[in-house]
Amino acid sequence: MRRIAGLVGATIALLSGGAAVAADLGAPALAPEVSVPSFSWTGPYVGVHAGYDWFKADSKVNGFSANSSPSGVTVGGYVGYNHQLDGSPLVLGIEADLGFSDAKDSGRGGGTRLRTDLGLNGAVRGRVGYAFERFLVYGAGGLAFADRDTKARGLANGSDDTVAVGWTIGGGVEAALSDNVTARVEYRYSDFGTDSFSVAGTRMKSDVTDNRVLLGLGYKFSTGW
Repeated sequence: MRRIAGLVGATIALLSGGAAVAADLGAPALAPEVSVPSFSWTGPYVGVHAGYDWFKADSKVNGFSANSSPSGVTVGGYVGYNHQLDGSPLVLGIEADLGFSDAKDSGRGGGTRLRTDLGLNGAVRGRVGYAFERFLVYGAGGLAFADRDTKARGLANGSDDTVAVGWTIGGGVEAALSDNVTARVEYRYSDFGTDSFSVAGTRMKSDVTDNRVLLGLGYKFSTGW
């Protein structure tokens, strides 16, 4: 009986000691929280776009006006780089694009029918945006250029072309569909200024302004690229 009582006492003492040690150690530490970084617009990107453009050509030939309002489809591609300021929604960037427009129309003046088209055109623009996580509202502006072609039929017959240089401004909204894929919708206005053309010895002048709405799909590279 004494032996049993001794064993019981020893067991109680052992359990009490273990409980005390566990109390001294305290509750197991929780794993530290892992912070998930928010999306950043920083990095280089490439993309393609397509849309609709309409422009106005105010032309003069033989002292008469030969105005026209061409419109059509435009397609092209773009490449650029964004930098989002640390801890800020402000995004700064630069972008270049090149495209082709099939917009063309003709106007008659001074016995001559004058057709104007832009053909190849593009721009180099700076961008400033405000990010709402994966959405970006931005404005853009810079240098615009176009391969302008003029064809005349009537008292003067022939064609002439030049590289027109002007300015452009616009804005849009862009969304990150994933960490690498983005989509955008954009409006752009361009003024290519006044250019002179010479067709069969006849001097012509034409001033062109362009409006376009574009839809774009891009791929954003990681910042380590």
